[in-house]
Amino acid sequence: MSRDPGFERKAATRVAEAGRDGDAAFVAASVGVHRASTVLFDSLAATEAAGAAVAAGRRRATTYGTVGTPTTMALMDALCEIEGAGHAVRASLMPSGLAAITTALLAMLEPGDHLLVTDSSYGPTRVFADGMLARLGVQTTYYDPTIGAGIEALLRPETKLIWLESPGSYTFEVQDVPAICALARRRGIVTMIDNTWASPVFARPFDWGVDASVLALTKYWGGHSDVLMGAVVVRETLWPMLWNAVRQLGQCASGDDAWLVLRGLRSIDARMRQHQSNALEVARWLEARAEVASVLYPALPSHPQHELWRRDFSGASGLLSFELDATLFRRATSEPVQQAQRERAALAAFCEKRRHFAIGYSWGGFESLVMPARIDRMRTAKPWAGGPLVRLHVGLEDIADLIGDLDEGFNAIRGALEG
Repeated sequence: MSRDPGFERKAATRVAEAGRDGDAAFVAASVGVHRASTVLFDSLAATEAAGAAVAAGRRRATTYGTVGTPTTMALMDALCEIEGAGHAVRASLMPSGLAAITTALLAMLEPGDHLLVTDSSYGPTRVFADGMLARLGVQTTYYDPTIGAGIEALLRPETKLIWLESPGSYTFEVQDVPAICALARRRGIVTMIDNTWASPVFARPFDWGVDASVLALTKYWGGHSDVLMGAVVVRETLWPMLWNAVRQLGQCASGDDAWLVLRGLRSIDARMRQHQSNALEVARWLEARAEVASVLYPALPSHPQHELWRRDFSGASGLLSFELDATLFRRATSEPVQQAQRERAALAAFCEKRRHFAIGYSWGGFESLVMPARIDRMRTAKPWAGGPLVRLHVGLEDIADLIGDLDEGFNAIRGALEG
């Protein structure tokens, strides 16, 4: 048989080009996944125009997959519409919540600047401020999260940015964000908030006056514990600074991950309301336990900043902490080392071998989680003086199963202390 001498070359061309046309007329209810590195153009002029648009940070402009695809751009648009509803904002995606935090801070700060950070901030935020930012010549002061407008006493001529988190990590202090933002705006100071706890259903931080909202989309936005992503949403005046940092640092997110977050977004309202319902029942049940000294959940009337929470938030998520009664560990001994050993044994007994509360650092997914809160070295402006803390993420399981599991945990504490 005769054989075309160009057969191999033609086959290589076919496998490279076949099936790339797609169907522009096909419209699905869900945004499709665009996986892309290379973006193609019809002409050099179109390439140059797109490059200029990307450099200027124009919406939906792209030249490469790291800049954006239709999938990642759809998520950025959703962030602007939901997180920044009623405000002129822009959004950028990062590969994790921590990447969003560090990129936002690097975008706005330079050597010689002074940064104010709430003492109840997410632990890695503090590590970054004390580590890399300090090496770059940025000085950080930690402030009492309940300070409100009293933060004015901490401002310096070189204060450039105030970092807020409300409620705070582990101890859930609610800040008077509007008062702090009003003061900062008068002084020309940028305000940024980690809004992961209540976003996107129960908080509207731009209504409070913040300049930027930083989010771990890993949490409720994704909601299924299968994706890592962060985002920074800023007022348009700050967009050029953020966009320059994003491009120079090479921050980006994949189309697959953006699609997972978009999928999670469609059910987030129903999920967060169920998280809130379950968490409220658990919090009320915990308040009635003799082993519990306090429950740290802003939706409870007993919370010190409950009225601030009612003013600023429309609901509460599934994340809370409770403080164990310290006297439990002092009955058998007053010796500090033995007391610490008893605390560790009790916490291990409570957290381990639970049926529905798994041990895990994250939260914001469908599942319930438990984690002891070790914050002794994470607080300087307002050190924690209470008993051992346990953080719970109350998931979407049946509430009776969850409470039964916690009840078994308290029984395990008693067994550990009596053993």
